[in-house]
Amino acid sequence: MAVDPRQSAAQVALARARLAAGAPVEALGAVERLAVQSDADIHVLSVYGEALKALGRLDEAIAASRRAVAVAPASGVAEHNLAAMLGDKQQFAEAETAARRAFGKGLDAPETWLVLARALQGQDRFDDAARSFREVLRRRPDAADAHGDLAQLIWMRTADTAAATAPLDQALRAHPRDGRLWEKKARILEYAGDMAGAYAVAVEGLAAGGSNPALEVMAAHLAATADPSRALDHARRAVALAPGDPGSLTALCMADLALGRADDAAKIAERLHEQAPVQQQPLALLAIAWRMMADPRYRQLYDYARLVRPSPIDTPPGWSRLDDFLADVAECLHRRHAMRAHPVGQSLRGGTQTQQRLDQADDPVIRALVTAIDGPVRRYIAALGPGDDPLRRRATAGYRIAGMWSVRLRPNGFHVDHIHPQGWLSSACYLALPRAIDNGREGWIKFGEPGVATQPRLPAEHYVKPEPGMIVLFPSYMWHGTVPFSGDDTRTSAALDIVPA
Repeated sequence: MAVDPRQSAAQVALARARLAAGAPVEALGAVERLAVQSDADIHVLSVYGEALKALGRLDEAIAASRRAVAVAPASGVAEHNLAAMLGDKQQFAEAETAARRAFGKGLDAPETWLVLARALQGQDRFDDAARSFREVLRRRPDAADAHGDLAQLIWMRTADTAAATAPLDQALRAHPRDGRLWEKKARILEYAGDMAGAYAVAVEGLAAGGSNPALEVMAAHLAATADPSRALDHARRAVALAPGDPGSLTALCMADLALGRADDAAKIAERLHEQAPVQQQPLALLAIAWRMMADPRYRQLYDYARLVRPSPIDTPPGWSRLDDFLADVAECLHRRHAMRAHPVGQSLRGGTQTQQRLDQADDPVIRALVTAIDGPVRRYIAALGPGDDPLRRRATAGYRIAGMWSVRLRPNGFHVDHIHPQGWLSSACYLALPRAIDNGREGWIKFGEPGVATQPRLPAEHYVKPEPGMIVLFPSYMWHGTVPFSGDDTRTSAALDIVPA
């Protein structure tokens, strides 16, 4: 049966409105019946793919995008959408090919250059990626995402903050009221370790651009340790500008924790948790407040004996000894650690992190690592048992990997205390360890010390000594970090976040 074009246009418009309102389930429902028809057009298939992507159904979204290319073979936009989907899936080589096809079909949008740049960086072609990021900026000088990506790439390759922020400084001279650009510069300085400089940039951005809740949130975060009262002022302004915004409320909660106002922090964290019960950050902040209040519910969340489980990974098929497998994995990952400095937005300091998701790699050794981890993950989930706490009530028989990466720390490197906001369970899997691991607790993983300022300071409560071939599994809401280590060896690990499936 042919689709009525008027009905199709109306349903596409409805789906786009629902996507814009943050309702992907309803958006999918608006066009799903049309999308499964053999004569579905590019407009239906495009919004259908966007809805699937928003729901985390990326393979289906890619399939919809491929259909859109097939029904509109002259469309550069269809090729761009496919390239973007493939990039999200970290199928970078194919994403590059699709982006270049989009150019060949007449598209020259900065958004497509950005997709191409990220695909090139994902293939470790850093010079080509940098040139493509600059092509974005040539077409759109105030493109904040491209500025952030380029600054991070320069930083990771050089560990030079002046070089990393030079393009941003040029853009800020031309667009001094653009708060997004000030945010990008402040983040580079923050992750380079210059907290005072980052805070000064955020304040300068507020002075130049006026009211900006996102910059107030950033300023609150950057001020929290050195001046909690000032952080509270920034957070209150953020809430006044954006009363229901989770980011503003989170900043206020953190400022309360920094000032020792646990009761006030708990109320905000409870509200945030009720609004987003599967997100890990509100739960992590609530746990801090409960600990400060000596609330017994804290120990239910931080039951180290039952919830932090170290165990050996399995020896995968193709290897007779686990040690031989670990050596092969460490050598394979060594080639993937191509940067000089840590990325922006991640927990490591003094080391590097792989660019691509390991669970989507084609390398047979890395695929074997995914297999070796599967058994311990399934045994952990089975051992949880039933319960109505935030961890157990989400448990199912299966799981899905939400992200997997590798970190290599240099001497004196470490992970700042952090959580995994998009996970359910998280892990650290140890592949090669420094000799200093036997010196006290050097290089050990620690749990319980918050990664945000508190009054009083809350120390770590639990430590696990890493061993080669060990994986440590724990709830994603649980604060954890590592102890720096001395010597001249590196420390190589893999990590993954998983969610119920």
